[in-house]
Amino acid sequence: MIRPLVHDSLFLSMPSTPAGKEDLAIARDLLDTLNAHKSTCVGMAANMIGFAKRIIAIAPLSVPILMLNPQILKKSGPYSTREGCLCHEGTREVTRYQQIEVTWQDIGFQQHSASFEGFTAQIIQHETDHLEGILI
Repeated sequence: MIRPLVHDSLFLSMPSTPAGKEDLAIARDLLDTLNAHKSTCVGMAANMIGFAKRIIAIAPLSVPILMLNPQILKKSGPYSTREGCLCHEGTREVTRYQQIEVTWQDIGFQQHSASFEGFTAQIIQHETDHLEGILI
């Protein structure tokens, strides 16, 4: 189901809680909503559709990646950039890292760990900031 986007900064600034099996419908809705906005968006966090759960979906390429309970373990190569977000107007200056190491669970709650770099790493950092209640 495609969900409306949340623009309430008070809600978006609340840290998200861990996702469980009872939150799989939220994960599916997040993918549907990201797909509906694919022309202007490459990633979303569950709080952007009204659920303060640790779920993100990213689409740096044609196949989206769903991450439940993602955690960035390592980061290196800091740089400054400007980012926009569907939840607010304009762009903002942020510090990102060129390489990151992330752990997460898939929709079957199997644990994964991988390194990402470049634009994919930037998207993951943006969306995990949302999970921490950091307004971008």
